[in-house]
Amino acid sequence: MFRLILAALAALALAPLPASAAITPAETRMMRAVDAEQARTLALLEKMVNQNSGSLNLPGVEAVGRMMRAELEPLGFAVEWIDMKATGRAGHIVARHKGNGRGKKMLLIGHLDTVFEPDSPFQKWTRRGNDGEGPGAADDKGGMAVMVAALRAMQAAGALKNADIEIVLTGDEEDSGNPIELARRDLIAAGKRADIALDFEGLIVDNHRDMGSIARRSSGSWTVTATAKGGHSSGIFSDQAGNGAIYELARIVDAFRCELREDKLTFNVGLIGGGDSARLDPDRIRAAVTGKTNIIASTAVARGDLRALTEEQIARTRGKMRAIVAKSLPGATATIAFDEDGYPPMAPTPGNAALLAKLNAVNADLGLPAMEALDPLKRGAADISFVAKDVDAGINGLGPASRGDHAPGETVDIASIWRQAKRAAILMGRLAAEKR
Repeated sequence: MFRLILAALAALALAPLPASAAITPAETRMMRAVDAEQARTLALLEKMVNQNSGSLNLPGVEAVGRMMRAELEPLGFAVEWIDMKATGRAGHIVARHKGNGRGKKMLLIGHLDTVFEPDSPFQKWTRRGNDGEGPGAADDKGGMAVMVAALRAMQAAGALKNADIEIVLTGDEEDSGNPIELARRDLIAAGKRADIALDFEGLIVDNHRDMGSIARRSSGSWTVTATAKGGHSSGIFSDQAGNGAIYELARIVDAFRCELREDKLTFNVGLIGGGDSARLDPDRIRAAVTGKTNIIASTAVARGDLRALTEEQIARTRGKMRAIVAKSLPGATATIAFDEDGYPPMAPTPGNAALLAKLNAVNADLGLPAMEALDPLKRGAADISFVAKDVDAGINGLGPASRGDHAPGETVDIASIWRQAKRAAILMGRLAAEKR
């Protein structure tokens, strides 16, 4: 079913478009501004990369926030720092630019943090020709560099003054704070005020083609706990002893594997343990177990994730999981709990496909190939998902292309920064002039 949905949306995004006005003089000035400021943009990116901003490095995240404030305020944005220490994280940048109120209200999304904490050996920017290597060089400091370059290009062309734009740069995208309701409160509120959401996470290049991300799957977690009567192993499977907790848990996770599969849905068991005792640590990322070969396990626990394309798919799958868990083996019982602090899905919608079609009009005018809709199996969850249900349309992947993200050696394709900045500047200029 989801293949049919995506095929239809992709067809809409790539359908023949009405004759475009082509590149205007103002848009030509945008393109020239992006090229003229390449050295400035790279210097900003290098400065941000050389400042460690791992999600748990609160002063480092704040420092990158100050760098972005210094870029946005001269462009006419009112910039606010939203403290998030109550969630265990640094905070967010929220910046607002008031236009003439007639065009589309745009929400620009990025993030200040990276996966590389201060104890990582990977800390500094290195340039090798077209490659820029460093922590967050692409994800998402490269994306913020594209954002700034595009906004500066709009200002140079006179297209920014009438644009209604709100920017949210989260400080905990890579490792969100808790509770998630507080951590994403300001982003969600911004989404309710916007017509369009533009996320500046990295561009996906698939088979040498730039792709448009108009759907992303959710990311949530579950925990199954099985309990049973303990005893001597010689009695296993008897009427008196039953099957034990480990066999019960094994039944459940194997039934998940066999019975839950469907298009665009994945579910994984990432942690499992059982024995005489099995306890999760407070962060639920480790299990401490005790046991012997000659006992019937009385406790077993498993944790895993669930990724789906729509809220309906999540609800349907959770119902199936609960039904599987309820069919306990003799002598055992089990429960399943779903964490409510995950990322929602960004479902594929006609509005998202129409926005990709507008981006493809820009591509056509720039002489670039059309961007097909990316299969959501090829991306993880993202902040744009928190606003997807509230905006008319959204698109992800306006940041630069890269390789090796989230690992030492993360490398940004520098040439893609200029390509993406021109695309974003022209698209935002056209959206700002489009009546609401």
